[in-house]
Amino acid sequence: MNPLAQLIIYTTMITGTLTTLLSSHWFLAWAGLEMNMLAFIPILIKKTNLRSTEAATKYFLMQSTASMILMVAIIFNNLSSGHWTMTSSIHQFPSLMMTTALAMKLGMAPFHFWIPEVTQGTPLIPGLLLLTWQKLAPTSIMCQIHPSINTHALLILSTLSIIMGSWGGLNQTQLRKIMGYSSITHMGWMMTTLTYNPTITILYLTIYVTLTTTMFLILNLNSNTTTLTLSLTWNKSAWLMPLTTSTLMSLGGLPPLTGFLPKWITIQELTMNNNFIIPFIMVTMTLLNLYFYMRLIYNTSVTLLPTPNNTKMKWQLENTKPTLFIPTLTIISTLLLPIAPLILTTP
Repeated sequence: MNPLAQLIIYTTMITGTLTTLLSSHWFLAWAGLEMNMLAFIPILIKKTNLRSTEAATKYFLMQSTASMILMVAIIFNNLSSGHWTMTSSIHQFPSLMMTTALAMKLGMAPFHFWIPEVTQGTPLIPGLLLLTWQKLAPTSIMCQIHPSINTHALLILSTLSIIMGSWGGLNQTQLRKIMGYSSITHMGWMMTTLTYNPTITILYLTIYVTLTTTMFLILNLNSNTTTLTLSLTWNKSAWLMPLTTSTLMSLGGLPPLTGFLPKWITIQELTMNNNFIIPFIMVTMTLLNLYFYMRLIYNTSVTLLPTPNNTKMKWQLENTKPTLFIPTLTIISTLLLPIAPLILTTP
């Protein structure tokens, strides 16, 4: 891609997201979402092939449909309230339409089918942006309108997302699809506490973005795209084995790693609001998540790639990809639980 065009595209994408994050006007927030979407499509098709073109088409159709529903909801809200300001008091019907549109943009069930396919059809770095950066703007809108969101509808969407994400990732061998289903599950966890305490949602989003970024950077270092290629990790970069293992366990929410913190706080918040059945379902489905994370850990640290000759060593070539942020992100992704009281007491 032309460097000047790449600069313009990334600048537009970042500007669109920041416009939505900082806006209190519905039309500006919607325009920011559109800028973000249209700038992200060339990033998806940076490597031109049939898979990336199909992924970009699916992404465009899903996002444009969600944008249309969101604009209709904004117009209905304007007709009923008489202003374009984003406030916490929204009528029930426009609020339900906005929740549906934003759930489509976030890839929550039952609108989740495009997430694994689009993630699989793109390279690792665009897939990372899809599962992290593209979640920021819709989540910020949901946080701003959270008092008007129907709690029961959001809990149903969140529970469905956790179930579908956990079941969908069980039989996958493509790492990008597994990370896509992981994203669906984490979005469900994230949104369960939105109407009760949006601060927990923001904390969960921050930790989720950190964990997913760490995992994608580790995979990108050796260009791992399938579970089979993880078997060469011990050979190509032995120091990546403990980093991959600890990051995957943190993604699964195992104590005493960082990923346990948002799950712990989420369950605590739900039980404090007399919700006991939904946390039980969430914890049960987490066991399925742990299963396919443990499959990846097994492939990374225990198995060896079968070879036709007697040697197991691969020719070592110098890796030119940057590793500057991987150690720092891995420490953040695994060792933040001891400072949880400080995080929770910070106003």
